[in-house]
Amino acid sequence: MAVQLGRVFDDSKTFVDCVPRQHPEDILTAYRIQRSDPGFDLRAFVMRHFQPYEMPASAFVSDPDRSLRDHIDYLWGILTRHPREHPAGSSLLPLPYNYVVPGGRFTEMYYWDSYFTMLGLGESGCHELLRAMADNFAYLIDTYGRIPNGNRTYYLSRSQPPVFVLMTELFEETGVRRASDYLPQLHREHAFWMEGSDRLRGGDVHARCVCLPDGSLLNRYWDDRDTARDESFREDVHTAQESDRPDHQVYRDLRAGAESGWDFSSRWLGDSKRLSSIRTTSILPIDLNSLLHRLEVRISELSELQGDRIAAAEFAGRAQRRRAAIDRIMWNEQIGAYFDFDWQLARQRENLTAATVVPLFLQLANTDQARAVAATIEHRLMAKGGLATTEVSGSGEQWDQPNGWAPLQWMAIRGLQTYGHTELANDIESRWLELVSEVFERERKIVEKYDLRSSAKHASGGEYPLQDGFGWTNGVLLTLLMEK
Repeated sequence: MAVQLGRVFDDSKTFVDCVPRQHPEDILTAYRIQRSDPGFDLRAFVMRHFQPYEMPASAFVSDPDRSLRDHIDYLWGILTRHPREHPAGSSLLPLPYNYVVPGGRFTEMYYWDSYFTMLGLGESGCHELLRAMADNFAYLIDTYGRIPNGNRTYYLSRSQPPVFVLMTELFEETGVRRASDYLPQLHREHAFWMEGSDRLRGGDVHARCVCLPDGSLLNRYWDDRDTARDESFREDVHTAQESDRPDHQVYRDLRAGAESGWDFSSRWLGDSKRLSSIRTTSILPIDLNSLLHRLEVRISELSELQGDRIAAAEFAGRAQRRRAAIDRIMWNEQIGAYFDFDWQLARQRENLTAATVVPLFLQLANTDQARAVAATIEHRLMAKGGLATTEVSGSGEQWDQPNGWAPLQWMAIRGLQTYGHTELANDIESRWLELVSEVFERERKIVEKYDLRSSAKHASGGEYPLQDGFGWTNGVLLTLLMEK
């Protein structure tokens, strides 16, 4: 707390990612003895006892003669980490095999980022690395009963959007592994998200599960802890101080927002201009429930292939009930879009977001719904550089306008193509590729997110500066380029 609130490092994440130079208990003992000494210098103490991670920014900058595709292939080596590099005593959770990190301040493997990164690894022919990452995710589920947000100790209390099912499909498509090899892990992931659901009745909630008054069972984002996030401690304390709610409630909603991957967005706020109004745990997200529907469908299909008809029937029923609930409370026929549902207020959220494309991406929508969504996003979410994240600007949050994100472009493009809306899909793709290419030509780098208004401006907002690298942008970008 002293290090974080004392702003020893500008970025709160820096300290929790430091490697201790001695045993942590010895460092803590030394701190307790020395902190009352006259002239005690906290920063000097930290630097004497901890080694911060440093990645030269130039590592992500391309050789001027290297093409965009060649630059991405070059970056895989820069972004790959090896088990032998796991330092003792750090917050890094050891993994058995090589893996790819996003880049910049993100020096660990992230859950939902990795799916979009894997798309590019497949296109680059990095099948051994893809196989290694597949087995790392299976290891995480087997070891911790979940896939953490990232492989850090401070991420163990939460996960991220459950895309492991999509990974298994990609493994099969690329010939890396059979999807059925991971059926036990798919079951365990589903059990994690549904923990405690069997005891719920109408109106009950528990952890990530919400049972609506009519008995419908859906999911929300959550975190098992309700303290300030280790990696954003100072920021969370300040946010809680600006709220009129108990600190622990604000912390839980911030953590749940981090589990969503959309950290942060007006999507989760009561007041789009105040992060302290965050109420993530009150919201049933359309993308989360669409992904869990896909997980249930896939478990049913794989169970049927293995001759387990009881499990196949059970999960087919779960998927059918979830889809009916999604259509009933998240589909807005008048507007022609999917919306999150506020279960505490018993009404749909009114803020249109790019998450409305996820049911198309996962083939959950019917033909009429897909047509309506296509018309709505074309009218309301199209920007110069691609698909806007929300309609809200001025929030100061990175998952709002004017920023655009690679995974959202990918899901929109693929979802629209699936339902035959190729002209709009191609328009989004062209705008996005042009924007990213223009930034690359000028700066010779690929970044985490982009300002959709102009290639001359950098994306902004959120808790940290724009990051270079960048895993999921590389993966989506390369896959789209290879189709040209």
